[in-house]
Formats: sequence, C-alpha cells, structure tokens
Amino acid sequence: MSSSTDARRARAFLQHATEPTNPILARYLVEVGPVDAAHHVSERTAPADVLTETRLDANWMRAEAGLRTAAELGARFVIPEDDEWPADVFGGLSTLAADDGTLGGPPLGLWIQGEPRLDKLASTRSVAIVGARAATEYGEHHAAEFAYTLASRNVAVWSGAAYGIDGAAHRGALATDRPAGTVAVLPCGIDCGYPAGHVGLLKRIATSGAIVSEYPPGMPPARHRFLQRHRLLAAITRATVVIEAGQRSGARHAARLAAELGRPVLAMPGPVSSAVSAGCHRLIQDGTARLVTSADDVITVIDDPEEVDTDPEAAVPAEVASRS
Repeated sequence: MSSSTDARRARAFLQHATEPTNPILARYLVEVGPVDAAHHVSERTAPADVLTETRLDANWMRAEAGLRTAAELGARFVIPEDDEWPADVFGGLSTLAADDGTLGGPPLGLWIQGEPRLDKLASTRSVAIVGARAATEYGEHHAAEFAYTLASRNVAVWSGAAYGIDGAAHRGALATDRPAGTVAVLPCGIDCGYPAGHVGLLKRIATSGAIVSEYPPGMPPARHRFLQRHRLLAAITRATVVIEAGQRSGARHAARLAAELGRPVLAMPGPVSSAVSAGCHRLIQDGTARLVTSADDVITVIDDPEEVDTDPEAAVPAEVASRS
C-alpha cells in the first residue's frame, strides 16, 4: 500500500471519528501526521483530549465504505497529500476565531464529485454567492444574473446549493456554456441528496462543475455543518458576494469569515424596507462589505481593472431566475 493510499484511508477514518473541523484533532494531526493520528485514535492511545473529541464507534470499515461509495458515484477524496490540493487558500483557516466553538483548521480532505481539479476550481477567478433561503424574486433574479455574467466571463461561481439565493446562483451559472461552471459546497455527504428539492440541480452541477463536501458519504446535514460550510466558501474563493441577508443570517456569518480571512466582501443593496436585505445594508454600513450593483463591479474587485472584459453584459435568460 502506498503512502498516499495510507494517508487517504487515514483521513477518511478521522472524518468518521470526529467532526472533520475539530480544532483539537487538527492540532494533533499537525503533530503526528494523519496515519499515526488515525491509528492512535483507533487504538485509543491518542492523548486524552483527542480521545474525548472522538467517537467510540469509529472504525476502518466505515471509512473504506465511504471511499467505495465515492468511487461508485464517480467522485474522489482529495487530500492535502495530492498535487491538486490548493494548500495556499486554506492556510488562513487556522487563524479564524472559534467564537462559536465550531471552527477548526484546514479540511482533512474534500469529497469531490465532478471532473475539474480542485486547484483549478479554487483559482483567483472564483466567487462565492451567498444569501437568504427565503429570498424574494428581486434577490433571486439578481443572483442568477450576477452568476450568469460571471460564469460567462470564466469566473467559477461557488455557493451552497440551498433554496433561494444559492439555487438561483447555481442556475444562473449553469445557463452558460463556459468551462468555469459552478460549484456547490454541501453541509453533508455528497450522496445525501440535500436539499431534496435540489437533487436535479445537484446532478446538473456535478455534470458541468463540481459538488464539494468535507463530510464523508452518508453524513447527514446538521446546523453546525452549515456554519462550517461557510468557512470553506470564504476561504476557497477570491471574494464573497452577499445578495439578500437578514440581520442574523448565515450569509452574514459567511461574510464575517471572509473578512477575517482577508477576502473582499461585496453586498448588493435592496429596498430600504426589505428585512431580507437588512443584513446586506448593515455589512455596507459598518464597512465589512463594498456595495456592488452588477457583475462588472465584482469582476473589478477580483481582477485588475485594466484586464476586465469590456464586452456588454449579457442578459440572463428569464427562466434561470425562476424558483425551483
């Protein structure tokens, strides 16, 4: 068995043994490496603080079953030992303030369904579009329009595959025929079909772009995993765009993490009377986000202004802005 195979199997085991973003496990992994860490956890010889954070029912069979499921789906488990791992974009994750007790270091590995290489998807021409699930027609239309134009200009559009703004952004990007495509980051295993109403959308995304998760196959969604998903979106993309967000929304959490990582945060304003845009307005007012009103504004931020495509902005097909 090769060392890379050992590391892949070990990291898959550790993802089952505890939450893959556990900061205590992350520190231990740096100290002893993935293979020794996995065996120490399996044999219950790891330090007490590490064992306290791990599940007693973790076993190697579950890890191997996850790898088999991924292979059956045409997916792969990409780890830091692989040459397509974008180590540079994850470096800052260890510095995030764990004020909610959920944040850890870089991912143990990422499960990817789709052909594009992870390092290509995490290029400098990538944007996260996030926002409200209970989005308005105004928000969904502009999310789709932004995504369509960005993807048309070879900017990879990342989002969370949720209802509302996320879904509209994915549909907008899918309406183009450009190779940049769209990427969905899930708060669960890639085989869970979540959310149920977006199963068809997820299949389209996997065909032309990619589905990404740091949770092994079979892992169900949970509230804290939605929060963890935000840190991946913030870290792996060049900028985060918020389109409709309430005062206490997950989208504002994603924006905060992006700002902490030194990534540009952009927000689209809405009607002053709209509660679903109040979070965007607050991000702009407190200086966390820059106000944007078009995809051109976004491209100006992620590219050198002199190199921005000056072609007229293509109109988004009306059907891509419709609800699922």
